[in-house]
Amino acid sequence: MTNQLNEFSLDFFSLAGKVAIVTGGNKGLGQGYAVALAKAGADLFIVTHGDEWDETRALIEQQGRRVEFFQADLTDREKVKELVAKCQEVYGQVDILVNNAGTIRRAPLLEYKGEDWDAVMELNLNSMFFLSQEVAHLMVKQKSGKIINIASMLSFQGGKFVPPYTASKHGVVGLTKAFTNELAEHGIQVNAIAPGYVKTANTAPIRADEKRNSEILARIPAGRWADPADLMGTVVFLASKASDYMNGSIIAVDGGWLSR
Repeated sequence: MTNQLNEFSLDFFSLAGKVAIVTGGNKGLGQGYAVALAKAGADLFIVTHGDEWDETRALIEQQGRRVEFFQADLTDREKVKELVAKCQEVYGQVDILVNNAGTIRRAPLLEYKGEDWDAVMELNLNSMFFLSQEVAHLMVKQKSGKIINIASMLSFQGGKFVPPYTASKHGVVGLTKAFTNELAEHGIQVNAIAPGYVKTANTAPIRADEKRNSEILARIPAGRWADPADLMGTVVFLASKASDYMNGSIIAVDGGWLSR
């Protein structure tokens, strides 16, 4: 036991020599995840739907890390295969996958349109499955890897006006556990982060609504919205050797929201 305890060091949290794919990594929480991984020593391959990535590039290169960007619609399954092949071509390996990309469309249940349901489910759940499957082929050959899915408070609750988002985020938790059951034996850890209410561009309208903002803050024991930086330590932990015995876990980083 003493020898095992002596083996542990803070190097367990280092990502030096690792390569991480982050989807939606050019803004918001995705940008925070990407920068955190770079600060821990990883090189980045960021998949984005848009082409505004100068700020993210600068933030990562300030850490002395390499970053490549790949513009793609993740609902295009051929593009999913192409992006994994491109990362493998550029870096020669894929050690970490952060499935961050997602969308939300709001409308009352009785008015919800089928095309909106399909769009949310296709990006939030289907694309996550197929990208994880593609990356898992490489990780099984390497006999190591970390897949980090991004869940939500609505992985645990129902919410209002967002039925496909809720369904997809429940599905993220289910797929996290399903992948774990098949990949853990190959040295691959699959876990998820469930962020609470975070200050991003997507939540700006809610924060601007004084009544809704007050209701949310009243339920958070920490008494504040999260900043993207509040999630950075968790993603590094799940991407590192320090979490090698974590399998199928859903980590809520919510200021205590689920406890109240």
